[in-house]
Amino acid sequence: MNEVIVTLMWLFASAAALPLLVLAVEVWLGIWRTKPITLNGQLPNTCILIPAHDEAKIIGQTLARLGAILGPSVRVLVVADNCTDDTAAIAREHGFEVLERFNLEKRGKGFALAFGRDHLRAKPPECVVVVDADCHSDPRSIADVARYSCATQSAVQARYVFVPDHAASPKVQISNFAFWIKNVVRQRGVSRVGGGAILTGTGMAFPWSIFDRVTLATGSIVEDLALSVELAQSGETPLFLEQAQVLSASAGEQATIGQRSRWEHGLLSVAANHAFALLKHGFRAMDRKVFLLGLHLIVPPLALLVVLSALIAAFLLAAAISVDNWYPFAVLVTSLLAALMGVLVNWALEGRRWLTPQALAALPFYLMWKLPIYGRFFARKRVGWVRTDRD
Repeated sequence: MNEVIVTLMWLFASAAALPLLVLAVEVWLGIWRTKPITLNGQLPNTCILIPAHDEAKIIGQTLARLGAILGPSVRVLVVADNCTDDTAAIAREHGFEVLERFNLEKRGKGFALAFGRDHLRAKPPECVVVVDADCHSDPRSIADVARYSCATQSAVQARYVFVPDHAASPKVQISNFAFWIKNVVRQRGVSRVGGGAILTGTGMAFPWSIFDRVTLATGSIVEDLALSVELAQSGETPLFLEQAQVLSASAGEQATIGQRSRWEHGLLSVAANHAFALLKHGFRAMDRKVFLLGLHLIVPPLALLVVLSALIAAFLLAAAISVDNWYPFAVLVTSLLAALMGVLVNWALEGRRWLTPQALAALPFYLMWKLPIYGRFFARKRVGWVRTDRD
């Protein structure tokens, strides 16, 4: 009987320790910023493609900020997708090219991007930069991702973070910090071991040769992650360019929980469908980038990983007392501490911009706040493309 219990202990310990160790490696290697790349030369002919769904409240500010970016080599195309407000009219008032799309059966950002691509095929640019309607960037960042994408003939992901907001509630601050860990710190870590970038939906640049043929017209709520998988499988893994930045304002608590639900449900779905297939393919083909993407995808969202690890640790502790075998418990606890310490060091060095010490103390309440998200996922309650209200 003891042998069966010990075997179960090792199975549970391994299942939790592997993603924890992957996370630990990524966050420890992601402590320092990546070195800037010198990108000079002529700016490629570039189209900034902005998919927008009921963004009348923010689209004017977004487009006004783009004035400094525009020039002979840069144009803007807004796709107002299934809008019920004045998004299209406001964009036209600012003097930008606007397409309107209405199809209630095919809803989602991917369909909007595909609609814009179909329009661009009449006179394709050298590079397409996708920027969400509630985001803003700067001329240097747009120029850098466009130049880097065309120079490498690869999809390129800029650094995408929320604007720090210490006035936000602790739950929102913790969520924004976790977003920075996912979108920046872990991207740095993966790139330092030779892996590619994970596309994050905005601040993405594509050479036309890639954008023209990737799968866009899907109802996926994480079309960016699906694109990352598709490109990796075709040997065209995206690249991370930290010196280029895209920013978005923080959302309120209610909007944040909806936003996190969409992202994390999508992440869990893609991971379940592709992670182990990528690991298998990467191992057989000796393709490091594909294998590393598979490892990256087996790491669930931070809150879920911590909760599951704590539950498994409690089981292993009880089992260890029963059979007097502490090794599986020690392996899990060591892996958990390595990951959490890496996250804590990143917070101390840079993450305090998004998360104050006072807000960090509310972490247990944040974990409880997140649990319903995962309950809805396992209940298979789907969340579609919904605009995020910004404070």
